[in-house]
Amino acid sequence: GDGAAAGTYGYTNSGYSVYEEENDRLTESLRTKVSAIKSLSIEIGTEVKNQNKILSEMENDFDSTGGLLGATMGRLRTLSRGSQTKLLCYMMLFSLFVFFVIYWIIKLR
Repeated sequence: GDGAAAGTYGYTNSGYSVYEEENDRLTESLRTKVSAIKSLSIEIGTEVKNQNKILSEMENDFDSTGGLLGATMGRLRTLSRGSQTKLLCYMMLFSLFVFFVIYWIIKLR
């Protein structure tokens, strides 16, 4: 019985060693993959921060451009209202001038 117990113990010990080596190999593989994922996630975080910064700058640029465009449109509205009144006055004066010229031509005949 002593030889059988020693044989079983030796088999169990060598089997355990194979499983332990396999676990060590898988653990190292997992450690490498986790390290790669960690560095990738850090790079993604850095890229996201940079993109957010760029988006924030673009938002500020668009806001200032929108304000400038709104002010320009306001000036154009004011100018168009004023120029319509001026245009109407010029047309009325031109019409009166043409009317007096025609009246004067008819009166001279």
